[in-house]
Amino acid sequence: MRESVRNDVARPSEVVDLGTKFQLVTTDWSPRIVAESNGWEIKLVRARGEFVWHRHEVDEVFLVFAGELTIQLAGEPEVHLQPGQLYVVRRGIEHRPHSAAGCHLVLLEPAGVINTGNTSGPLTAVDSWI
Repeated sequence: MRESVRNDVARPSEVVDLGTKFQLVTTDWSPRIVAESNGWEIKLVRARGEFVWHRHEVDEVFLVFAGELTIQLAGEPEVHLQPGQLYVVRRGIEHRPHSAAGCHLVLLEPAGVINTGNTSGPLTAVDSWI
């Protein structure tokens, strides 16, 4: 069951080592929550191959921690990200991230956002903390 969200308390209250936490992410395209603040969650994702075309009703921040990521955007040029680069996919924009060689992503998005947005299927993940 999902932990309750308290918008008035940032979690966790200790340092989060992203490299160590990424070692605990074992399934591609299945985000794991490592922190939250002000109703936003910070999620780690191991990405390999193609995700599904989808959109969200909120902005979604992609930050590449390791590897490379391409984000295809409906009606717009695709975006290529290297380690240390981020991109904000605006709400309502249909997009599909993919990484041929695999990458580690940090996602920042409001609590409760479903990873597959307006679609569903085998890649729809259940939020969980690591």
